[in-house]
Parts: sequence; structure tokens; C-alpha cells
Amino acid sequence: MKTRKTAGFTLVELLLVVVIIGTLAAMAIPKFFPAATRSKQTEAKMMLKQIYTMQRSYFEEFGSYNANLALIGVQIMPQARYAYTVVVNGTAFVATANCPDPGVDDDPAPDTWTINEQGLLVATSNDVTAS
Repeated sequence: MKTRKTAGFTLVELLLVVVIIGTLAAMAIPKFFPAATRSKQTEAKMMLKQIYTMQRSYFEEFGSYNANLALIGVQIMPQARYAYTVVVNGTAFVATANCPDPGVDDDPAPDTWTINEQGLLVATSNDVTAS
């Protein structure tokens, strides 16, 4: 009598692997989206810090701030996620980065950051923590 040797995996073993991979994915995906959104917010933080630095340089040279980004030497790329504005009020300014609907994670919550003449960077509407 010949015995047949089988090679391979059983259906139970394959199902167990699928369940384990599914469980790992279910735990990882909710952590991924906020991390991806925070990385997109880096654009706003870096540009606002650049605006702050250029405004301070402009202030040292001319004694006032300027709302014209091109005039102070800041160039916004056409593919930027955020819209940047500067409001000047005498010897103070507030630069704003706003990512309108849909926000940086494709939901209706906006993502807005500001920086002032003191270098205070604040998230006035943070898309990561919005629900």
C-alpha cells in the first residue's frame, strides 16, 4: 500500500493567517490617517515660519511689516495645499495658513494655522483633532 505525502497548507491554516493580517491592519489603519494628516500640516508650519523670518528681516530693514508675500521674499508654490494670507496692523502682523474644505484629510473640517510677530504658531482649527 502506498501512502501519499501531501504538501501545502490546510484551509484552517490559511484562514488563520488571513485573520491575523486583518487584525493587524485594523489596528494600524486608524493610526496611519492622523499621522499622514500631521505630515501634510508640516507644509503650513514651515511656510508660516518662513513668513515669520522674512517679516522680521523686513521689519529690521524698513521698520514695518508688509502684507505682500512676494515683496518680503516668500514664494508660495502653485501646488500648495494651504492658502496663505498676511494681515498687518502697525507694528504687528498675523500670517494665516488655511486649508479649506476638504481639509488635509478629505473631511469637511478646515485646517487653519497662524503665526504672529512674536513667532507664536497656533492651530486655530486643527484637522487632526477635529471630529
